[in-house]
Amino acid sequence: MANNNSIRFNGSSVLSGDRISAMIFLIVCLSYGYQSSLIPFFPGDEYEPFTARTLPTILTVVGIILSLLLLVSTSSDKEKTDITQFHWRLLGSFLLLMALYGVGLTYLGFVLATGFFLMIGFYLLGERNKKILFGASFPFVILFYLMLTQGLDIYLEPGIIFTIW
Repeated sequence: MANNNSIRFNGSSVLSGDRISAMIFLIVCLSYGYQSSLIPFFPGDEYEPFTARTLPTILTVVGIILSLLLLVSTSSDKEKTDITQFHWRLLGSFLLLMALYGVGLTYLGFVLATGFFLMIGFYLLGERNKKILFGASFPFVILFYLMLTQGLDIYLEPGIIFTIW
């Protein structure tokens, strides 16, 4: 008897690599949405149009919509989905990178931590051109930093290494 680990419907596999990714992304978005609902309001923020919860809530809703669209629109694989063929090392590398980013925000600050996060993430995805690595990470981060701090007057912690001096 053959070992068949995939779910089948009308002879074809219902689970594909894209559907599994969409389900994982949906779970991540739902947990992120729950965590973002726990962000406390500052006194008087209850009636403000933009609070600490606004952007995380928008990201949660967009992520849920995109994952549901991918889940519904993906066609089924004709053959069995083999999860051993997934890029588990790349996934583990990104999970480690995200954990280091969280720690790096405290010590390096937003600009350096986010710039290094993007640069290393692009490198992990296969980009090796130094002009693209630096040009697509740090200028974007600096522009985003200026937009948040100067345009929206949001305080971003500079990092411990910059407050020591």
